Amino acid sequence: MFFERPDSGERAVLVHPEMSDEAQQEDRREFKELVLSAGAEPVELIVARRQHPNAKFFVGSGKVEEVRQAVIEHEAEVVLFNHALTATQERNLEQELQCRVLDRTGLILDIFAQRARTYEGKLQVELAQLEHVSTRLIRGWTHLERQKGGIGLRGPGETQLETDRRLLRVRLKTIARKLERVRKQRDQGRQSRQRAEIPTVSLAGYTNAGKSTLFNRLTDAGVYVQDQLFATLDPTMRRLEVDGLGPVVLADTVGFIRHLPHKLVEAFRATLQEAAEATLLLHVIDAADENRDENIEQVNDVLREIKADEVPCLLVYNKIDLIDEKLPRLDRDEQGVPQRVWVSAETGAGVDLLLEAICERLAGDMVNEELRLPSSEGRLRAKFYQQGAVLEESVSEQGEFVLQIRMPRQDYDRLLGRKPPPVDNW
Repeated sequence: MFFERPDSGERAVLVHPEMSDEAQQEDRREFKELVLSAGAEPVELIVARRQHPNAKFFVGSGKVEEVRQAVIEHEAEVVLFNHALTATQERNLEQELQCRVLDRTGLILDIFAQRARTYEGKLQVELAQLEHVSTRLIRGWTHLERQKGGIGLRGPGETQLETDRRLLRVRLKTIARKLERVRKQRDQGRQSRQRAEIPTVSLAGYTNAGKSTLFNRLTDAGVYVQDQLFATLDPTMRRLEVDGLGPVVLADTVGFIRHLPHKLVEAFRATLQEAAEATLLLHVIDAADENRDENIEQVNDVLREIKADEVPCLLVYNKIDLIDEKLPRLDRDEQGVPQRVWVSAETGAGVDLLLEAICERLAGDMVNEELRLPSSEGRLRAKFYQQGAVLEESVSEQGEFVLQIRMPRQDYDRLLGRKPPPVDNW
């Protein structure tokens, strides 16, 4: 690895810039949660009010001196900024403060590096780290800083910086090839589910909204759950039986966050594609969060970026157990289509309503009815069996096949459209 991330338990001085531009403003409470999730020990929080970032340090020279004194006083090993820093600003701050400096992107990358467990997750994290650190390579090797000529001074023909960049490019290409293979494997899995007519329901939402708790509640999967940001990083998929609908595939994905670094969105595109290719999205929302509406918009921004904003979506307002006198309920639109479900994944309240809503939303494109075929339509009857669409069968007094059918409407129409059976019940 070219990137050396902080060890857990390090003493950290936090710097929270308060920007006049709301679009650039980061959340102070969320910043502290990120720091704790990374395993750092916050020793002091310094607020720096800025109209515009300073080109050299991002904050003013007086504030830099205040941070330097805090570092000395607390013997801090790292300074964490709640904002994105340029490579130059990060380098200047490290020289001035004489300790490591990480910006918000570097902090999130560190958390991801700690959480990755699967082969795919580790590849995606390393890709994001290398792309981030590639802009921060500096000439740290003075003895190889220049190409020299003369006896005993001729080097390999490139500086140490050039060597590092070349090795970075090679490693980036290697990871990209491996992730491309992972993407193809996921595509094959999705195509197999589509051929088997099994719908996919993907959980999406702001980090720590309770997606994994809900996932466990629905599937008994036992995935890792912790009250911290980005507790779930690696995607998990389980089969779920829904009454009145049949089997669906439920996918748990990585949580989103405001101003999610673009490098992470790119690196995790193979994983996030599960959301873009889903039949139905469950947008899980922390109903008790005071920034609930802002978090919803941040998730919608990422969904637009990965082109998942056109996937049918059901809003799931979670953690109603933390809201006084809030009971589970199912909200519908004017056409009676489920739009919002209020649940508690922790207690299980409202989960039955959620399953009912999932069934209704997915059954909109499903046929679930009785079909009568004359005895002469044995070939058509066999085709319904080949599709796995026959739930029950009986024979009427008139000798007709009475089939209880459940299948996608387009396949149903296609089969009947070839040769509509002469029965007047449909």
